[in-house]
Amino acid sequence: MVDYREILRLDNLGYTKKDIASSVHSSRNTVSEVLTLAGNLHVCWPLDDDVTNQSLENLFYPGRNKDNEERLMPDYPKIHRELAKKGVTLTLLWTEYCLEASAAGKKPYMSTQFNDNYRKWARITKATMRIQHKPGDEMEVDWAGGTIDIYDEVTGEISPAYLFVAVLPCSLYVYAELCPNMKSDTFINCHVHAYTYFGGSTRLLIPDNLKAGVTKNTRYDTLIPRAYKEMADHYNTAIVPARVKHPDDKPNAEGSVKYATTWILAALRNYHFFSIEEAKTAVSEKLEELNLRPFKKRLGNRRSAFEDEEREFMLPLPKAPYEPAVWSTAKVQNDYLISDGINKYSVPFDLIGEQVDIRLTSAIVEVFYHGGRVASHVRRTTPQRDPICIREHMPLNHQKYLSYNPEEFVHWAEGIGAHTLKTVNHFLYSEKEPEQGYKYCVGLMKATEKYGDSRIERACEKLLTVTVQPSLRSIITILKNGQDKLISDSSSSGQTCRKRSNGITRGISAYRNGGEAE
Repeated sequence: MVDYREILRLDNLGYTKKDIASSVHSSRNTVSEVLTLAGNLHVCWPLDDDVTNQSLENLFYPGRNKDNEERLMPDYPKIHRELAKKGVTLTLLWTEYCLEASAAGKKPYMSTQFNDNYRKWARITKATMRIQHKPGDEMEVDWAGGTIDIYDEVTGEISPAYLFVAVLPCSLYVYAELCPNMKSDTFINCHVHAYTYFGGSTRLLIPDNLKAGVTKNTRYDTLIPRAYKEMADHYNTAIVPARVKHPDDKPNAEGSVKYATTWILAALRNYHFFSIEEAKTAVSEKLEELNLRPFKKRLGNRRSAFEDEEREFMLPLPKAPYEPAVWSTAKVQNDYLISDGINKYSVPFDLIGEQVDIRLTSAIVEVFYHGGRVASHVRRTTPQRDPICIREHMPLNHQKYLSYNPEEFVHWAEGIGAHTLKTVNHFLYSEKEPEQGYKYCVGLMKATEKYGDSRIERACEKLLTVTVQPSLRSIITILKNGQDKLISDSSSSGQTCRKRSNGITRGISAYRNGGEAE
């Protein structure tokens, strides 16, 4: 009997229908039907202890036993035999069964009950059946057990290369690719190449329980690596891992892996390859031979079966192939920058101190916070001198820094005096780019707030008498020690200083409070 109480309890706890079905050993259709009936009848958890599964069944399915007498009992052995025939599905057999029931003057079971009852019969009688596959419905993937040796021509060192195998169960059409490793990004790239080879994707993707494809797979939980799921979403396919230690869940992949091991790996056993590219070319040639090899028990081959039976049912490929991404987690530092290992990129400054997820492709850097994208940059492949920043990511006092330009600094310095102008020109043009001197110019401008214009001019004059490479640090030291005051008023009066009315039109106050004058 269906465990109705447990279904309602798990649903109340927020479990998915898939997880509930796995827990109570019922189909997802049964779980969905029970929850629908419960909702229609306003039955919900918690229930009193005296409400049993039998009482719930009587409530959900009143007169079930009487109703069964009015229905035509399916011929399960016959159904089992018919399923072994090419192209026959349970849906087709249910349609034929409905016609038989109508001819016999009885009611048929609904398709859900028909399918569930057949599967129960097969399980009880230990009947084994050839799993039927709809065209374009599934792609099974796995790594072959053997390897191909790649020899280093100089050192003689041998490196193994691994064979990825993907198969379409309906036509048994195979894709195989030789890889230098079995890392996650390599595994995902192979899927992209397989979909391109097949010219379409499938509704379901069935991997083995590989670390690159499945993080956790138990009766209650299935965890898929983020990048792998992202790839599947891109191709509009759903990942359904095979059960642990149940190779019969993907018999075609298991069989095709053995087939590929024989007709690709074993066939190339006596060859010596000195590069992975050379070995890949040989594998591609053997793959074509494999797919064109005639079937033993029916006409045609894997290629013809795919073209005749499956190609038209494949899902269309997206406009652009999936670009594998690497995910990582980082804490945003005080400079509100994150790194891709080569360059630094900005994120909104209010995320300082927060943990963010970083998605890296060869072209894009994306940053996510609580699942939402908060920043996106074009990825730079060569090291940049400065971080890649977006203005909106900065605090207001940092944004105004972007509005600085050499002309404004020069115009301001002209209003202070000739020595200040010479100093500012040195800051701006002694380095490779003017921007490298901006912070020194800003520092000098801020110093006028504390020391005044005349002292700044005299300090620059004092410093320029002893060096042609003035620094902001030295100017501040002169001002702190009062050395600028040693220059007499008479000597300084000879300097050509423009009146303040001819100075910069926006003074230092313009750089306070986000650029607004006080």
